[in-house]
Amino acid sequence: MEFKIERPQDQKTQELVDLALAARNNSYSPYSKFRVGAAIRTTDGKIFQGCNIESCSYAPTICAERVAISNAVAAGHKQFDTIAISSDLKEEFITPCGVCRQFMREFSKDLVILMVRPDGTFSRTDLTVLLPGSFGPESLEMPR
Repeated sequence: MEFKIERPQDQKTQELVDLALAARNNSYSPYSKFRVGAAIRTTDGKIFQGCNIESCSYAPTICAERVAISNAVAAGHKQFDTIAISSDLKEEFITPCGVCRQFMREFSKDLVILMVRPDGTFSRTDLTVLLPGSFGPESLEMPR
């Protein structure tokens, strides 16, 4: 998949990118040394941050995207328009893992995703591209 490089063109995007980059500083990643930060914006404009949190037994590890979404949900927000995800990758763009893609899908079918590099450049995609033919809450309502 080829990604187009962008720079923030407005204050809302710049803020989301900056907060995702800042969230990396809180990463607890003593095993992988792979810091990830995320910032998700609700449809009413509130922003929640998250960082990856590792565990020595690996399975309980939680990604930055899920921490950000969980923080928002814990504060009563369940509708999102954009998430920015950052890492320390200088030349590549961080993409959300499969578990995070499915977790995002729980709340939005077409969430905008900004994959941010340390210099603040990013590539924009959305969940329909990264998780085509997805299974979501409405799938449970399908006739059986």
